Amino acid sequence: MNQQEIARKKRVMHVGIWLILICVCVILYSLHTGSIRLSPYEVLRTLVGLGSEDDSLVLFEYRLPRIVITILAGMGLGISGAILQGLYRNSLADPGVLGLHAGAAFGLVVFVSFFRSLEGMISLVLPLFTFAGAVLVAVLIVLLAYDRHKGVLPIRLILVGIALAAGFSAITLFLSLRLDEGTYAFAARWLAGNVWGREWANVLALLPWIVLLVPYTWLQSKVLDALMLGDEVATGIGAPVQRKRFLLMGTAVALASVSVSMAGGVGFIGLAAPHLARRLVGPLHQYMLPIAGMIGVVILVAADTIGRSIFQPNAIPAGVVVAAVGAPYFLYLLAKTK
Repeated sequence: MNQQEIARKKRVMHVGIWLILICVCVILYSLHTGSIRLSPYEVLRTLVGLGSEDDSLVLFEYRLPRIVITILAGMGLGISGAILQGLYRNSLADPGVLGLHAGAAFGLVVFVSFFRSLEGMISLVLPLFTFAGAVLVAVLIVLLAYDRHKGVLPIRLILVGIALAAGFSAITLFLSLRLDEGTYAFAARWLAGNVWGREWANVLALLPWIVLLVPYTWLQSKVLDALMLGDEVATGIGAPVQRKRFLLMGTAVALASVSVSMAGGVGFIGLAAPHLARRLVGPLHQYMLPIAGMIGVVILVAADTIGRSIFQPNAIPAGVVVAAVGAPYFLYLLAKTK
């Protein structure tokens, strides 16, 4: 192992440790803030089993499930964006920009139109509907952005994604207007990026997807590195380009759709997290993917905590907080890319 590789691994380790520390601090702050405030001492006593019944109810039945949801969803969105940017060599690729969030929203509205409830174990089915909606959009994007001579064109990919996002958003809005008042209110909050998953059943619905797909993505790091060099080069070094692209695209779609199914329509994390990770540890995906996932966790947990605590008593959705920072960052990237 040469000195450059050793230095890179040390840098990745240092960045990872700092991100973990930041995330732990944000989580600890999140545990004692909200509509019912708990002091740090009360949080500590409750965590070790010495808290009151009311404190245990608030902490273990409301706050911890929500925090775990934001951790899992933030990781899924960050890694999904990293996959898409690596697959199509486009620094502006993002699940939201490409229309995958709009497809997931379409799936969600179809779900609530049928079931009219999101309580308890029925929420286990929701990720399947959002995944199906996102897959539909992804298939249309690839078909419309594909050139038989040049493959999927990165610029056309973005333009087609924006157009499909607008179209599916209009369909989703039309369908949501046919819902009853309570279900429509939920759909509106979800579209604004409100983290609604507050039960352990919601965690159970999201956890298997993240546990299976995140390690699989990391194992495909070298394939993503090869695809970044171009299809011809990747084929020349023996990578099965079309099959791997199909599998990785499906992985990115799954991670994005199941994450927003429980965390709401949160955008820009899949755009910003890979960029920041690339700046911190370089372009190699074996190092960049874990850091992108951790940055996604920090962004979403921090955004949800800020929305719940700083703006009390009127909490605002995490998606609004992320968009307030993400929109200017997107314009900056667009100007830089130009």
